[in-house]
Amino acid sequence: MSTAEAPAALGPYSQAIEAGPFLFVSGQIPLDPATGQLVDGDIARQTEQVLRNLRAILAAAGLSFAHVVRTTVYLKDLGEFEAMNAVYARFMPDPPPARSTVEVARLPRDVRVEIDVIAVR
Repeated sequence: MSTAEAPAALGPYSQAIEAGPFLFVSGQIPLDPATGQLVDGDIARQTEQVLRNLRAILAAAGLSFAHVVRTTVYLKDLGEFEAMNAVYARFMPDPPPARSTVEVARLPRDVRVEIDVIAVR
């Protein structure tokens, strides 16, 4: 499954794969789907673009963040957690999905944040 409303895959993987009632959405980084360029800026701006990309993929499958049951957030610097979390909270329903957040040594294209999600119909 894929949509032009989110960045094309950068390698041999799909934007998302359906398996039964589940939609597994590949990790998204802050790429602007219109230009293919990285969104510059702080963690808040990058997180917002990542969540917009995820929202577009979910919408292409007829789903929304209300269908998300699990997320994983990968941060280059866990010191940016609060700023990322403030943006993340604006996109997530109440109650929010289960989540893990981890600091990693490096992300694709040296971005600050990557997020993947699992949704269920």
